[in-house]
Order: sequence, then structure tokens, then C-alpha cells
Amino acid sequence: MAFNSYQFAAFLLLAVVAYWNLCRSLKAKNALLLGLSYFFYCCWDYRFLSLILISTFVDFYAGKKIHQTGEKKWLWFSLITNLGILGFFKYFNFFVGSAVDLLNQIGFTVDHSTLNIILPVGISFYTFQTLSYSIDIYRKKAEPATNLLDFATYVSFFPQLVAGPIERPSQLLVQIENDRTFQTDHLFEGFHHILLGLFKKVVIADNMAPIVNGIFAPGAETLSGPENWLGLIAFALQIYCDFSGYSSIAQGSALLLGIRLSYNFHMPYFAASPSEFWKRWHVTLSQWLRDYVYIPLGGNRSGKFNEYRNLMLTMAIGGLWHGAGWNFVLWGIFHGLILCVYRFLAELFPGKGSPTNVASKLMYVAAVLVMFMLTLIGWLFFRIENVSQIFSVLASLFTSFGWSALCSYATKMILLVAGPLLVYEFFVYRRNDDHLMAFRWHWLLRGLLYLYFAVMMILFSTEGSYEFIYFQF
Repeated sequence: MAFNSYQFAAFLLLAVVAYWNLCRSLKAKNALLLGLSYFFYCCWDYRFLSLILISTFVDFYAGKKIHQTGEKKWLWFSLITNLGILGFFKYFNFFVGSAVDLLNQIGFTVDHSTLNIILPVGISFYTFQTLSYSIDIYRKKAEPATNLLDFATYVSFFPQLVAGPIERPSQLLVQIENDRTFQTDHLFEGFHHILLGLFKKVVIADNMAPIVNGIFAPGAETLSGPENWLGLIAFALQIYCDFSGYSSIAQGSALLLGIRLSYNFHMPYFAASPSEFWKRWHVTLSQWLRDYVYIPLGGNRSGKFNEYRNLMLTMAIGGLWHGAGWNFVLWGIFHGLILCVYRFLAELFPGKGSPTNVASKLMYVAAVLVMFMLTLIGWLFFRIENVSQIFSVLASLFTSFGWSALCSYATKMILLVAGPLLVYEFFVYRRNDDHLMAFRWHWLLRGLLYLYFAVMMILFSTEGSYEFIYFQF
């Protein structure tokens, strides 16, 4: 059974105490981390620990062979194993079902039984993490792990195992291979990240969830345009605070163990263009897709047509990474299209008029609002699985008007629980993404901030618990 919040807090506390008090050597620290990570994953579903073990052994062995021989066959061994596991567990039913639907559409009567395949939690994250290890060694951008214990800890490090960030060996493995010492600053900074993450999840994401679930429930296509717009704003806040909240908790938990994880979000809703958005949203996945998909496809090196094609393919793959459904593919294609349009406009109208090169505060605000509206439309594809319902809701956004009690309630909740965070993040954004701005405040101001977090979590705790959205990916 998966941990709830209180169980995870107790698990983390015991882990930190044992880690710093009982483990004197690097080997002991990593052995404890590995054992805790495997136990943590088994609490979700012990049956799929075998998949992590397969990825670990295959990539550890392949990495050594790649380094020794430089032969590409060992890279293919890693790619086929990892992508084969990911493809079967995540995409088998999707591709088979899509093929059967297509055959039925063109006149062939085909029936099939769907396999009861359970999606292993975190498989998309640790698969991409192990793939980056093998690819980086082949590209001579990383050295293979010196021992299996260090590499197994890198693959399964529990704070970021089930929902990232997707770390490279140059960021995480090198920290695991080097000894850590207890630092009081890490302790306080870690708790800061954890409190911020809990506030985002409990106060904002979980309070947006009932609004979103009600507005975008199957059969709710008759809602008005304002209701659907507010539903999209609520979902934008829900998924951002849910995922960035998890990332903050992962960062804080790792810091308590002496390891620093990457920031996965940089205030994405203040982006003025799609390219800036993807430098700020799910940063480690965006960088992974850029380095291991977009650039190998040719990037922008072979003419404009190929550049736009590569963008579309990369974003479609990014959409499919999120889930085995056509709505995710459409979401990726939509973002690919706006990336291409913005690049085309930037070349057609260089200078002040370009939406990617705003020159004044007024133009900046307009560019941010346009980008946010496009992002909201994209979230419609992400949130609703039924494609016909997507286009029905999309039509209502621009054709159906009328304010209701639901609109008033959604507006009040959005402003009340999310408004203060957005104001704070605006100042963080203006200070060059200084995520630790509040951490450097006077201790009295920090204390008041943490008291605000605690009071809000008490006042706005929801009756039901909502699992982190990205656990399903």
C-alpha cells in the first residue's frame, strides 16, 4: 500500500536520523539509501521492483561495455531493454487498441481482448534517467559508475523515484559517488522546500481538484464559456502546484540526506513565449527531450522545414510520454504547433513586434497573457480523455457566455488560495528565478510565512486525499 503524507513524514524522519547517526562510511550511507528506496517502492507495488532491478543491471553492464569498447551495440542493448519494458507496460494496449479501431474503420472486423496491464508507478521517470546514463557514456559526456551499489542508488533514489526530476549522471550520480557530511543549512533549506511543496499540494492543488473534476466530468459539455475558462485556470493551478509541489518535497527530502536535486519549475506561467514556457515547465523532461530527441533528429541544422518537423515530432513524443492516449498526443502536437508559429513570426517580424522579443512592459504583459491563454487551451487536451468532449468544450470557450454561482465560487477559491502564491512567484521571477528569496528573509518574516503555510493547510485541508497527478505517468 502506498504511503500517505503522515506515513511518508515518519519514514523520512527515521531515514534521516538513521542516515546521519548510524552510517559512518559512504558505502553504508548508499546501502541504507538503496534499502530505503527499494522498501519505499515496494510499498507501492513490490511486483514491479523487478523492473527497476532489470534496468539497473542492464544499464550498469551496458555502461561498462560502452566505455570499454565504444561499440554501439551495447547502447542498443540498453535502449531496446528499457524502451521495450516501457512500451509494453505503458503503451501495448494503446497501440493495439488504436490499430484495431483503425482496421474496424476501414471495413475489417477485428475483435481483441485488452490485457490487464498495470502501469508501474514512476516507470517513465526512472527509464529516462537510466537511458540518459547509457547515452551520455556513449557520447563520452559521462563516466560509468565505479560500483553497482552507487549506480543502483542513482536509479532508485526514493525522493525522486516516482515522479522525478529526471536527473543526469553528471548531476545526481556524482553526488552519490562522493561522501556527504551533515550541514545545518541543508536541514533548514530542506524543510523550507518541504513546507512550500506541502502548501502547494494541500492548499492549492487539492482545493482546485473538486472544481476541475466537477467542470470537466464526462457529460459536462453544456457548461458555459466562463465556467470552462475558470475550470481550465483551476486545472492549470492544480497541475502546476501538484507537480511543482511534489518536486519541492523531493528537493527538500533529498537535501535532508545531503543531496541536491535539480529545480524542475521556474515560474512557467510568467513565460512570454512557448520556448520560454518549456524552459520553465518540467525542466528536466524538456532538457531530456531537447538533448536526446530534438538534437539527434537534426534540431534546427537542416533548414526550416526540418526544424519545424523536428519540433513537431519532439513535442508529439513528449505528449505521448505523459500518457497512452490520443489526448496527450494532441496536447503535444498543439504545443509543437505554437512553437513553430512563434518561431515563424519571430523570423517574419524581427525586433519589437516579435512575440518572443517583447520590448516594453505593456508588450510583455500582453505576451504573457496570450501565452497563458494558449497554455490553458493546451491543458484542455491534457485534462479530458474523450476527444469529442475536448472539441465540444473548446467551442464553448468562444461561443457560450453566462456567469453562474459556480463561476463565483471558482473565482473566489482561485484568488483566495492561489493568489498569494502567484504574487510571491512574480517577485521571484523578477529576481531572476531566485527560488530561495523567502529563505533569505529575516527569521521573523520566515516564521510568519511558515505560520501562514500551517494555518492555510489546517483551514483548507480537503476531506479526501488526492494522489499526485504525475504518479500516473
